[in-house]
Amino acid sequence: MSNLELSTSEAPARDPADRPRAARFRHLPDGLGLVLPLVLAILWEVLVRQGLVSGRLLPPPSRIAATLVELAQGGELLRHMLATSARVFTGFALGVLAGTMLGALGGYSTLTRRLVDPTLQGLRAVPSIAWVPLFILWFGIFEASKVALIAVGVFFPVYLGIMGAILGIDRKIVEVGRVFRLPPFGLVRRILLPAILPSFVLALRGGLGLGWMFVVAAEFMGASEGLGYLLVDGQQLGKPDQIVAAILLFAVLGKITDGLVSALFAPLLRWQDVYAGGR
Repeated sequence: MSNLELSTSEAPARDPADRPRAARFRHLPDGLGLVLPLVLAILWEVLVRQGLVSGRLLPPPSRIAATLVELAQGGELLRHMLATSARVFTGFALGVLAGTMLGALGGYSTLTRRLVDPTLQGLRAVPSIAWVPLFILWFGIFEASKVALIAVGVFFPVYLGIMGAILGIDRKIVEVGRVFRLPPFGLVRRILLPAILPSFVLALRGGLGLGWMFVVAAEFMGASEGLGYLLVDGQQLGKPDQIVAAILLFAVLGKITDGLVSALFAPLLRWQDVYAGGR
């Protein structure tokens, strides 16, 4: 018997307990992520009600919920949420369009990349708040300046994600497409687009997250409605419950929209055979 046959015959059967620990939890419900914030909220409520901590600067969940109910009953909550969401979605669309076009050009053309990329990398380091005075001078204090600021925040992660994905395409898979004599459109559709799609989705999610962050700075520019306005109003009037409520709404809306982007592109990424954290 050869050494290979001997080693194979003597190899013990794989015990299911030896599976990666992460794989044992693949069937856990997605709602498990709500456990931590709920536990923290209940704990803080109990500490405040027992008088162990002061709820003046960080109100308990019951006060925050009462504030949200009050805003909802007056119709203000929906109005502020719709105003902020409209600004984010408009700025997101413009930023994605510009970032995708320039990122694709930068990844495809060495001349374009060397000509444009150094300037964009320098502008990427400019803090978001630094654009505010310039955009107010250019577009005024109304919607155009707010949308432009959000678009700037979305643009850079999308631009970098697209350009990096194109530059990172394995040359061998492109050569395979040429061996099979795929036309240019077929090469893009069957090889290049699937290769960059995972990075593109991550870039979209990153850009969307920055869009929700930049909208706060945008709504500090004299907005009369929006969640950023609720933050400013709560700070000026000394309403910490309103401030925390607005922060929580930003978190909830950001998470919902991020999930929508992931769900939208999930059918296009089913071909991936990846580790996925042991799942």
